This record gives sequence, structure tokens and C-alpha cells, in this order.
Amino acid sequence: MIKKLFKRMFSKPATLGRETPGPAAHLNLGTPKKVKASYGVHKPKVWGVAEHKIDRRLVSHNAIRVCETLQSKGYKAFVVGGAVRDLLLGMRPKDFDVATDASPEQTQRLFRRARVIGRRFQIVHVMFGPETIETSTFRALASASNEKDEHGRVLRDNEFGRQDEDASRRDFTVNAMYYDPSTETVWDYHHGMEDLRARVLRMIGEPSLRYREDPVRMLRVVRFAAKLNFEIEPATYAPIAELSDLLRNVPASRLFDEMLKLLMSGSAMACLKGLREAGLHHGVFPLLDAILEHQRGEPFLTEALARTDKRVKEGKPLSPGFLFACLLWHLVLENWEKKLEQGELKFPALFAAMDDVLAEQAERTAIPRRLTGDMREIWAFQPRFEKRAGKAPFRMLEQQKFRASLDFYELRAMVGDIDADVELAEWWREFSDGDVNNRQNMLDALRGTPAGTDGAAKKKRRRRKPKSGTSAQGASPAGQEQQGE
Repeated sequence: MIKKLFKRMFSKPATLGRETPGPAAHLNLGTPKKVKASYGVHKPKVWGVAEHKIDRRLVSHNAIRVCETLQSKGYKAFVVGGAVRDLLLGMRPKDFDVATDASPEQTQRLFRRARVIGRRFQIVHVMFGPETIETSTFRALASASNEKDEHGRVLRDNEFGRQDEDASRRDFTVNAMYYDPSTETVWDYHHGMEDLRARVLRMIGEPSLRYREDPVRMLRVVRFAAKLNFEIEPATYAPIAELSDLLRNVPASRLFDEMLKLLMSGSAMACLKGLREAGLHHGVFPLLDAILEHQRGEPFLTEALARTDKRVKEGKPLSPGFLFACLLWHLVLENWEKKLEQGELKFPALFAAMDDVLAEQAERTAIPRRLTGDMREIWAFQPRFEKRAGKAPFRMLEQQKFRASLDFYELRAMVGDIDADVELAEWWREFSDGDVNNRQNMLDALRGTPAGTDGAAKKKRRRRKPKSGTSAQGASPAGQEQQGE
């Protein structure tokens, strides 16, 4: 029975020879170069430096250290996955994963700061200051004993195996290559190098079965295609529309993590379009449903994502809270306006609108509380920019989210968002960048008072009323002065 299952999993699927509808043009989905099928391969093609041309200087020193430490104790250890793919493309990877034949417990014992995590599949986080190297044990081929739900999604999988089995368990051929930093060789079990050179994303094994095992792979293939400017092999793309409902069974927290990767990939708008064209947005990400179908907010969203993509490409840090505040703003604004029309006060109406929108999104998109706190602060700041009287501007400068809120206001003003004034945004930017004297002069100018004065008209002091039973003549000298003023 097990042999039949393996044969069915790794036999060449019938769909490879069929005609499939041409997917979205912007994802470069088309007829890729023909390469040898990747199923049932057990011996790797080993590529040397002259062939793969990986610059070892781009490899994390800590990832090399993990590999060398494991190898010194007699274990196999390789940098694996997306890091190898990016290195082959001449890119510096953001994260490095290591695969080994050592068990999680054996790996943990070799490093001072390491901990075993995970329920579905145990891995080890080896920590070096701010960098964490995710280290996993080679996985065995899927078997009937793996715990799955009624749709075929793997719930628990802690069976360890050989390196070739581990390669067959990975999603796409270009993500299933292993780099040994000691020998500087790349081990390729599924013709990943050929697909990489052809710029093709191809699923290892039968696509429908692999998507059922982990529906998030449907999101990943669209993200990789947009980010890397790769084609999706037709047989890999074909089942997605039919199986998209499987994403409803994925935990909301995992969907949020995948969505964050998508939006911070450097190709956010292309990813969103790809999800829509693949049929992966309706009912799966309520947030994306709302964003993609909200015409009023499209210019704002387009500019926000363009700025995000630019910051990613320039290597600048990103604020997820700011990004999600941008994505949901026009839903909040629309809700806020309705409440104002119903006669509610400005600030209570705004806070009620925030609550409504965030509650609706929380049902499927598990936005962490720390991010919703940032979003609320940014949104709550927006009407406060209209007030420049008294000491309020100075108090606003002291708030932690002032800069992010001002960036948000400037973005609104740039795209002509209602109630956002370009001149007002410029005033606030100049005010925030100035020194104390310049700021005071700007406030004095608003009140029409000469620069250098205190900028405030002196209030008349009230006359103190004499206490009952006390005559004016018996008033204190201070009281007499007040009355004489």
C-alpha cells in the first residue's frame, strides 16, 4: 500500500501534457522551456563553483558556522531553500535556513543559544545576536501515518528521513537545492538549476496533492513569480483556482504571516494582482477583498505600495503597522464619514469606525495587537493635524507615532485624499524639522503676532469679589490692585 502511495505521489502527472489556459501576463506565465521531469530522482547533480558561481561572501557567517559545527561532529549540513535560490541569482538572502541529518535534540546540544520549536514539524532556532538560523532535520516522504485533516492538509509531521527524501518534500524545484559552504558545491535533486536558468517555477510531485498537503503553497507560488519575475509552469498553475477554498482551513495567524511576506516582498502590487487573477483573494483574505475592490482608495493604495516597494529595494526598514494602516485607511474613512452623517462627534466617531473595521478583519486576518495599536495611533492623529493653536503642536511632536502619522498625512495629501491639505502637510513638516525658535515663530505667524513676542495676548485678570461681610475698604492690598486694574 505504501509503495502504491509513493508511486502515485512521484509519478509524472497526466496534466503535464494537457493544454492549460494561459495565466496572467504580468506574472510571465507561459510555456516554459522543456526540462526533464523531476519525479523519482534520488541521486543529486552536484554543481561546482565554476558552474553555480555563488559568491561565498554573500552567505551569512552564522549559517556557515552552523554548518561547520554540525559537520565537525560527523553530521551532514547544508544551507537550503530560498537562500540557495537567491544566491544562485546573485542576490543577498534575507534569511538563511540549514538542513541536516542531526535530530533536533542533537542540534540543540551543539549550540549555546538554541531552542526546539514547532508542532507540525520540529525545527531548531540557533540564535546569534539579532540573527536566527532556522535548522531543520531532513524529512521523510509523506506516509499514511502523517496526521491530516479531512482536506488532506498535513497537521503533524515529525518523521525524519534521508536528504533525497527531504528534497522531494520541498515545494518547488528551485527551492530544493542544497549548498555546502565547506566544499562550495550545490546539490540538486530535481533539476532546480535548469528551472532556475529557464526562470520557471515548477512544483515537485503532483501539484494538486502538494497544494492539499499545504494550501499556503498556492500563495507562495504567486509571490515568488511576482518577486523573481519567473514563469509558473502551466501544470503547477492549473489547479489553483479549483483548490483556492482550501485556504479557508489554514490558521489565520499563518495567513497573516504569508500576507506580510507578500506585501513586503518588494513587488507588492504585482503580488496583489497575481492573487486576484489566480482567484485567491475572495473570501480568503477579507483585507484583500476590501482593498482590491475599493475604487476610492486605489490611488492611495497604489502610492503606498509603490513607496513600500521602493524602500524594500533600497534596503530601508519597513513598519508593518504603517503599511496595514495604509491598507485599511479608506475602510476606516468610509465608516467614519457615515457615523459623522448620523450626527456623532468627530473623535468618538473615528474611534468607533476603527473598532468596526478591525473587528471585521480579525475574523480571518489575525493582525497582531502590537500592529493594531500602531494603526490606531496613526489614524487617530489625522484630524489632530488640523489643530495648530496653543501648545498642541509641541505636545504632538512628543508623541511616539508623530513621524509615522505625518508621513501618512503627507501621503494622503499627495493623492488628494479628502480633508488632507498639501500646504498643511508642508507646514507640519517644516515645523517638525525646525528648532524651538523657528517653531515658535511659525506659531506666532499663524496668530498674526510679531516674531520674538510671546505670541499670546495677556488675559485680563478677573476682579476678585470681596468675601461676604468684608467691605471694599477692608480688602487686601492685592485686592485693591486687582480692582484698580
